[in-house]
Amino acid sequence: MTSTVTLRYWRATAVSGLGTYVTVFALQALVVLTLDGTAADVGWLNAARWLPYLTFGLVVGALVDGRRRLPLMVRTDLAQAVLLLVIPVLWWADALSLPVLLAVVFGYGTAAVVNMAATMSLLPRLVERHQLQPAHARVDGADAVSSAAGPALGGLLVSAVGAPLTVLLDAATHLHSALTLRRIELDEPPPRTGVTVRGLLGEILEGVRWAYGASGLRTLAIATHGWFVGNAIVGVVLAPYAFLVLDLSAAELGLVGAAGGVGAVLGASITTAVGLRLGTGRTIILCHLLTTSAVVTMTLAGQSSYAAGVLGLGQGIYGLAMGMSNSHEMSYRQLVTPDALQARTNTTLRSLNRAVVVVVAPLAGLLADAVGMQTMLVVAAVAFAVVALGLAATPFRTVRAPT
Repeated sequence: MTSTVTLRYWRATAVSGLGTYVTVFALQALVVLTLDGTAADVGWLNAARWLPYLTFGLVVGALVDGRRRLPLMVRTDLAQAVLLLVIPVLWWADALSLPVLLAVVFGYGTAAVVNMAATMSLLPRLVERHQLQPAHARVDGADAVSSAAGPALGGLLVSAVGAPLTVLLDAATHLHSALTLRRIELDEPPPRTGVTVRGLLGEILEGVRWAYGASGLRTLAIATHGWFVGNAIVGVVLAPYAFLVLDLSAAELGLVGAAGGVGAVLGASITTAVGLRLGTGRTIILCHLLTTSAVVTMTLAGQSSYAAGVLGLGQGIYGLAMGMSNSHEMSYRQLVTPDALQARTNTTLRSLNRAVVVVVAPLAGLLADAVGMQTMLVVAAVAFAVVALGLAATPFRTVRAPT
């Protein structure tokens, strides 16, 4: 992506991505350290963040496919900025509680659903087909840098000014993204008119049938749903595990998160070359095996006198796997999908992935409080291993992205 338009797209997503990583860290710290929450409370937080995908995702995909995508990105960036500003205001007014926070996060997540549907389905309109996987890799590279800097910055800010005020940074990044995107001039197809409820339902069903039928994406989709089971567990358990079991500080956990970002940067930098050598299917399977080993390493941190270092190593491997896998999954999905179905396909699959998080995250939190956080990390590792071995047993292992 070298044109002015694509560079602005990249800058907008990179900056807002940095803010999102800071906020994800800050919100979990806010629940555990400011509101004295438990792993179960972090589970409810994660569920609230992703519940809009389950509630609205399929409808959003159909609506976005019939709209200009760039204006939607601008409006939803502004909406996310405003909603994030509510959190420190409520905290300052001594009116912030867990239920109130969950309601605000649900609103924020709703705007994010629309934003992500528009963002992902816009990229194939900006680059040629043969450039789509490298374009995703470049976006992933920026995301990887953000995932390294975000938790570290979040940890420092939480230690310095507290979790509620740290959220202000993400509000500023969404505002920057909106202003940057407004400068893009792009000729998009005109929006559809005269859409009826029956027609909308038909479009939703068309997207579902494509994602799980004629597209050939079913095997990868089901495997990704399984991956989200493990990821939901890790997302819930990691912060309480670090704070309450390993006795790490916010700054130390921020550095652990930064190690994951460093791994993601490395993964994004080598993923195109690895994919050309191994093919799409084998590269994704390799990434799932790496994720399994990463979670096993995190589990061992509880038995080590160098807990932060071992946890950071696990996070580094976890980030490496994510940095390598995402561009191949996304580009493969988009290369086999026509433009008119891009948003529906993306949001159908993302909605069901996030539905997994909505269901699993609260259960994982409750179980972590009951049976132990290390036990739940073992469960996550098993889930990742099942996904890797399951994909390896299907013809998907030989898949290469179409050109």
